[in-house]
Amino acid sequence: MKKILTCLFAALGLTTACGQQNFENMEVKEFAELIAEPNVVILDVRKADEFAEGHIAGAVLIDQFQSDFVELAQAKLPKDKTIAIYCRSGRRSANAAGKLADAGFKCVNLKGGIIAWKEAGKPVTTDTYEVDVFKTKSGKTVTFHALTHASIRIQYDGMEIEIDPVTKLGNKVINFASMPKADYLLVTHEHFDHFNQEAIKVLTGDKTRFITNQRCADMFGSGEVMKNGDKLQIAKNFTIDAVPAYNYTEGHTQFHPKGRDNGYILTIDGLRIYIAGDTEDISEMSAVKDIDIAFLPCNQPYTMTPDQLVKAAKIIKPKVLFPYHYGQTDLSGIPEQLKGDGIDVRIRHYE
Repeated sequence: MKKILTCLFAALGLTTACGQQNFENMEVKEFAELIAEPNVVILDVRKADEFAEGHIAGAVLIDQFQSDFVELAQAKLPKDKTIAIYCRSGRRSANAAGKLADAGFKCVNLKGGIIAWKEAGKPVTTDTYEVDVFKTKSGKTVTFHALTHASIRIQYDGMEIEIDPVTKLGNKVINFASMPKADYLLVTHEHFDHFNQEAIKVLTGDKTRFITNQRCADMFGSGEVMKNGDKLQIAKNFTIDAVPAYNYTEGHTQFHPKGRDNGYILTIDGLRIYIAGDTEDISEMSAVKDIDIAFLPCNQPYTMTPDQLVKAAKIIKPKVLFPYHYGQTDLSGIPEQLKGDGIDVRIRHYE
C-alpha cells in the first residue's frame, strides 16, 4: 500500500520516483557553500514570473512543469557538474532532482527552497540573464551570460571573464557587485556602451588582468594593451587574439576608424570564440577561421545592417551565432537567411 501511495504521489509531482531517492537534500548553509564552488550549476525550476521576482544569483531557469523539462536540461546543463536545484519550498525541486538524477545528472536539492534561503538572510537578485552552455575539446564547460548589449560574462573552469562590462544602459542596470571579481576583463574600445570605468573598478580584484586597446588603457590609466594582430598566451590552453574592428562605409568611418579598436578571438581549450566588437563586415573577416561561437554586432550606422551580418556569418561560418549590440534593429529574418548554412542562430537579450 505504501509503495502504491508513493507512486501516486510521484504521478502528481509530489515526489520523484517509486524507488529510492537518488539525490541529496541540503540545508541552506551547506547549499550556500556548495554553490560557491566552480564545478556547480545552480538551477531554478520555478516559473518565469517567480524567477523574475527574485532568484539566487547565477541561476539557470528551467520550469520543471514544462513537458520537455528533462530534454531542456540535457541541452543546457553539463553532466560533469553538480546541479544545485531549488524552487519555492523544496517540493518541485525535489521532483526535478529525481528526474534529472534518473537522466544521469548529479543533483542536490535545497531543503525549504528559496523561502528557507531568504529566511536565513541569504541574498537574491532580480537580474535575469539568459545562459548558454558549451563544452570544450576536453569536455569542460564554458558558460555565457547575456548581460546586455555588448556586455558578456563568460565562466570557464573557475575563471571569470568579462567582456565590455557596463553598469547601466538605458533603464537596464547590471549589478556587477553581486558577481565574482574578474580574472580577465576585456574591453574592445572607448565608447560608453563598451568602456565603463565604474564597472571595471567593481570587477577588478588583486588578480584581475585588464586587457584592452591603447586608447582605453590611456583613459583608465592602466591595462595590458593589445593592438590588431597581437596574440596573448593566457595559459597553456587559453589564448587571446586581437583582430581588426572598424567601419568602412562612407560617412560612418568616424565611429570606428581602422586600426584603433579591437575584436577578440578567445581560444579556450580548443573552443574558439569570436567577439567582433563594433565593426562592419570587413575584408579581414576572411582570415577568421574555425569559429565555434561568434558574437556579431548589428546596428547601423555604428556596426552592421542585418544583411551585412548575414554576409559576415557566411564568411566566418561559426557553428553558433549570437547577434549582439543590436538596439532596436529587427533581427527576425536572420535565422531564416542562415538556415541553409548550418549556423545555429541564437537571439538573446543583447539589445
